[in-house]
Amino acid sequence: MAQVLPADKKQLRACLLCSLVKNASQFRANGCENCDDILRMRDYPERVSECTSSKFEGVIALMQPPESWVARWQRIDKFTRGVYAIRVYGRIPEDVEDDLERKGIVYRPRDGSVKD
Repeated sequence: MAQVLPADKKQLRACLLCSLVKNASQFRANGCENCDDILRMRDYPERVSECTSSKFEGVIALMQPPESWVARWQRIDKFTRGVYAIRVYGRIPEDVEDDLERKGIVYRPRDGSVKD
């Protein structure tokens, strides 16, 4: 669990796909615990800057995702425990969007621009 929580408050970034918040060095070392099979950030610093954003609003500390109404509301109830941004500004690269589309996954930007 220690590698999922931000190690310190410097250089915090949020994953553009799931909104997990960690610092840049943690994303480089461990990737995103929810999305690394798609985003492949581990050990690729340029991928970390493409697939995460330093521009985000608010945070949620999530300890029991399946039982949390906030997690369901934010659509993060299937993800790992950790700290999540409420809104993340930016978009994932086109190649990642194409990969998601091929896998039948609908990409929903985390900035609130897409409404149900």
